[in-house]
Amino acid sequence: MVRIKFCGLTDKYSAMAAVEAGADSIGCVFAASKRKVTPEQAKEIIESLPPYVSTVGVFVDETLDRINEIAEYCQLDLLQLHGSETPEYCRQIKRPVVKTIKVRKASDLDQAAAYKQVVRGFLLDAYVEGASGGTGHTFPWEHVAKAQGMSPIILAGGLRADNVKEAIFKTRPYAVDVSSGIETDGFKDPRKMIEFVQRVRNVSFFAQS
Repeated sequence: MVRIKFCGLTDKYSAMAAVEAGADSIGCVFAASKRKVTPEQAKEIIESLPPYVSTVGVFVDETLDRINEIAEYCQLDLLQLHGSETPEYCRQIKRPVVKTIKVRKASDLDQAAAYKQVVRGFLLDAYVEGASGGTGHTFPWEHVAKAQGMSPIILAGGLRADNVKEAIFKTRPYAVDVSSGIETDGFKDPRKMIEFVQRVRNVSFFAQS
């Protein structure tokens, strides 16, 4: 079963809507973004969640002390890194790490080798100049084949209910990650959340067989 992460949650009401829709994981953004939350906001969201929903903090080139401090304060389960963080940096983080690779050509995936024994998985997102994620852009999914077998792959970048089936069939990911694709006018939309989860659940079994 392909797992589902909804990212960029900014309040406990949208977080609960994500859980009720069937998301396995929710993400809070601590980097510069229109979806950025404070540690206090994230803590309130996380404390409102029922058990067995994992929580992810999204960071971009944060200092080690600060990232570990926020992770402890909010009790985050995993940390998702979208910047230029090195393997050595990742080793010093006190929570499991998912490293983002921004993809525009197949060779961009070569950098995954250096992190293979360090991180829990790789999130593959579209490369957009000056952006760290959440852009709503896709990338050529055929490039994902180069990363298969290296570590669990989380597919992100422009996913929506109307294209996630094709994305899963083409990439066979461990999980999918969506933010803008479940929004309407910049706000998380419960109906889009439900539709996205339904599309993923309907194709996951067949895509993995």
